[in-house]
Amino acid sequence: MQLLSEQYKEKFQKDFPGLSTELDGSPVIYLDNAATTLKPRAMVDALNEYYLGVSTNIHRGKHYAIEEVSNRYEQARYKVAELIGCHGNEVVFVRNTTEGINLVANGIELSADDDVIVFSDAHHSNMLPWLSRAKVHFVQFLEDGGIDWDHYKKLLQVQPKVVAINYCSNVTGVYIPLQETVSLAKHYGAMVVVDAAQAIPHRRMNVADLDIDFMAFSAHKMLGPTGIGVLYGKKEHLGQLKPGNMGGGMVDWVELGDYRLRKIPHRFEAGTPHIAGAYGLSAAIDYLNQIGFDELQQDDVAMGKYLLDKALERDYVKAINPDPSLDRGGVLSLSIPGMENLDDFARILSDSFGIMCRTGHLCAQPYIDVMSKGQVLRASAYFYTSLESVDKFFESVDQIADMLLAA
Repeated sequence: MQLLSEQYKEKFQKDFPGLSTELDGSPVIYLDNAATTLKPRAMVDALNEYYLGVSTNIHRGKHYAIEEVSNRYEQARYKVAELIGCHGNEVVFVRNTTEGINLVANGIELSADDDVIVFSDAHHSNMLPWLSRAKVHFVQFLEDGGIDWDHYKKLLQVQPKVVAINYCSNVTGVYIPLQETVSLAKHYGAMVVVDAAQAIPHRRMNVADLDIDFMAFSAHKMLGPTGIGVLYGKKEHLGQLKPGNMGGGMVDWVELGDYRLRKIPHRFEAGTPHIAGAYGLSAAIDYLNQIGFDELQQDDVAMGKYLLDKALERDYVKAINPDPSLDRGGVLSLSIPGMENLDDFARILSDSFGIMCRTGHLCAQPYIDVMSKGQVLRASAYFYTSLESVDKFFESVDQIADMLLAA
């Protein structure tokens, strides 16, 4: 796997105004892409096209502007469907990954006696919705941070109603073998729900080939705007799912004492949606397709290797799940023995070196608590991230660690 060339990266860097931001006269280095990516001009232009035009509502009335905007909104839906290999009516627009997973957890009406399997490194968004509604069994991890596959297979024998999978860890950047994981769950009759928030920006996924029942992801992690995300669901499952919100736009007919729901997916989109967000998501998908998902995946894998190699050169840091043989992307989390709180570390990185990265428990606190005695520091890259930026990150970490550990 190879990185995109630096010349190629520079070409795309010009499309991202955020990369030109300066702090005290020095360019900012953005290494918090696992939280949210920067935004290209083309995506922002798409938002402005809606807001600066006749920014009408959708599917309400018959005048020209409504028809035009409604068509653009639905075109975005079908662009998502093409991206993940499903039918347009299997794509529901939600606010984010969190809302999508909660819609499923609420809509299938779990009971406290239903068994659900969750992987222990899950983001809170793919843990708490299940933990609050059902009997959750957590897949254990090995000492180095990898998944204990024997334990997963043993847990499946309880014949869970749901297996909740996070394809790529937002802590380690490690991708699990998704096809095998899904197939095992299906063998035991489980419904499979996939958190693809960290994976979709880097890899093309075909939900039909994978036999996934539900999958959720957010636009803001793949160059799109905040406030819009996607829930994919198999048509037969969506048809049985209970809507989470009731109101305008999700019914065909209402009379006193009765109502008739619209067909899927519109029955799940009550109220005025994030119309501009659909424009922006559509533009973001176009941009990523322009680069190519084969190229995005190669760059992601190569950047993951580079980050891990740089970390392993240093004996004062501990990389979370450092196995170099694993399928990993451009996300690296570090703990620093002797420093349980890294808030000041991150502030110095930001204020003195202009490097923006994440610290804390990364919305995966149970996993971090097992793998580290305190907070971790996470650096996460995307296709516009240069090797020079990564080198400066580690050089800066060296300087700060020397200063703080000697204090």
